[in-house]
Amino acid sequence: MAKGRYTRVQGKKRSTFMLVLSMLFMLSLVLLMLLALGIVSLPISTDDSPTDLSSFRRKISERGDGLGERGEQWTEVISWEPRAFIYHNFLSKEECDYLMSLAKPHMVKSSVVDSKTGESKDSRVRTSSGMFLRRGRDKIIRDIEKRIADFTVHTCRGSGKTITTKENGEGLQVLHYEVGQKYEPHYDYFLDEFNTKNGGQRVATLLMYLSDVEEGGETVFPAAKTNFSSVPWWNDLSECGKKGLSVKPKMGDALLFWSMMPDATLDPSSLHGGCPVIRGNKWSSTKWMHLDEYKV
Repeated sequence: MAKGRYTRVQGKKRSTFMLVLSMLFMLSLVLLMLLALGIVSLPISTDDSPTDLSSFRRKISERGDGLGERGEQWTEVISWEPRAFIYHNFLSKEECDYLMSLAKPHMVKSSVVDSKTGESKDSRVRTSSGMFLRRGRDKIIRDIEKRIADFTVHTCRGSGKTITTKENGEGLQVLHYEVGQKYEPHYDYFLDEFNTKNGGQRVATLLMYLSDVEEGGETVFPAAKTNFSSVPWWNDLSECGKKGLSVKPKMGDALLFWSMMPDATLDPSSLHGGCPVIRGNKWSSTKWMHLDEYKV
């Protein structure tokens, strides 16, 4: 009698073990399918350092609408404090040329926002020239803005709000930096109530590079909490670029960084600046995203 009970218990254990094995096998198959489809990606790192995020990649398979042909698109995590990502080949060469051609006849000296009045004012901390393009002004701009919205859609958990650039984004700003021109480190978020009346706080910034730069012109994050020298382009940076986590301008690439944390608090590690151009010219285009709808 005892022997029969033992056999039944042993059979139940074997059945449970086979069930667990079957479930693990099915989960492995599902994971392999997701990896194959590009829905899930694994980090690939060439450095043993846990702070080296330069080679964390995710391939983008969706090309979407747009002017001209883009190269292979993939995203790269460069920092978690601040949260910063590079979208490679975000724009085609034709789209970069188009944005510059729209802007060139209307460029004026860049200004900064007065925290007391909300008006633009001249400042030595920003020596570039620039202009704004009306949001949704033509099909090419709408295609680019739709691509930005798809890339940057995000929810701030502390506020429960979903952030997209379709309603929450400002118009594109096109900027030109000549040799010696720069933008000193600053925050994109506001510390006053006046500038948050329209759209609330600035949440994130997408910076698109419209041209290559022979030397200098990097976007630098001096307060980033990561290993600055872990990026593979470290040896190509200017002296200014080596003072923080830096991204070299590359035509067609887009840099996305968040000025606020997921809980809707301001992120001081998002301090950033534009290093002086040493050789060549730097063209870029910026889209700022707000917490609420931004009325143009």
